[in-house]
Amino acid sequence: MKLLIAVDMEGISGVVSWDQVTPDSTEWQRFRRIMTDEVNAAIQGAMLEGVDEVIVADGHWRGDNIVIENLDHRARLNSGGPSQFAMLQGVDQGVDFAFFIGYHARMGTKHAILDHTWSSTIVANVWLNGSLVGETGLNSALCAHFNVPVILLTGDHAVSIEAKELIPGIETVEVKKANSRFSADCLHPSVTQKMILEAAKNAVKKYKTGNKPLPIKNETPMSFEVEFRSSDMADKVEIMPGIIRIDGRRIRFSCETMPDAYCEFRKIVNMAG
Repeated sequence: MKLLIAVDMEGISGVVSWDQVTPDSTEWQRFRRIMTDEVNAAIQGAMLEGVDEVIVADGHWRGDNIVIENLDHRARLNSGGPSQFAMLQGVDQGVDFAFFIGYHARMGTKHAILDHTWSSTIVANVWLNGSLVGETGLNSALCAHFNVPVILLTGDHAVSIEAKELIPGIETVEVKKANSRFSADCLHPSVTQKMILEAAKNAVKKYKTGNKPLPIKNETPMSFEVEFRSSDMADKVEIMPGIIRIDGRRIRFSCETMPDAYCEFRKIVNMAG
């Protein structure tokens, strides 16, 4: 069995501020090690249940957060960027299922640590085929194109609820519960790592017995609507072919496949910024 572990940082144990996830800060140096430890817990749990190949996609910021010398040596690491599938690099390489580790809730979610969708400074909201989504929804939709179910997610309480609404039957680990955007009740990393290991074992065990979440259903063509944080961002992207300006801050586009739409969305966000 082949596993893709897609890793973000805002949903890692103890993270409650941007400084802790901003590259090159002292706090980032500390939390990237905790991030690596949580990935290792997921790898160990999965391999105890028979997974024999693991790809880790470092999906936060520049993609250079995982401390490779501390990473379980049995895994391959996709690091740096840009890459074709960004947060999910490797999803097209015959993967059986995926884990989302360290995830956060979509922009505007109440009591969610560092809630945002792709870019906290550029994107206000994203709708995929008419449904409001965050990164869990976007990345699950790309996984679905390759028939890859997402069977485990870790993060705060808010993103766990978001994931369960989107993917019935998904295994989740709540490493913290937010009191506000920058405050949370946090479990100790040694506790959450044990929880992640056990959840990874359970998720793979359920997959093997057929009691597993199914890939979410994509209806093509894929329709995206993006609301930016300010109108000048929409001004910048409306000149692109295929972009329809809806109002001051919102644009719409569509693509025949989710991989095409995923890449188009990333181009639009980069241009808007």
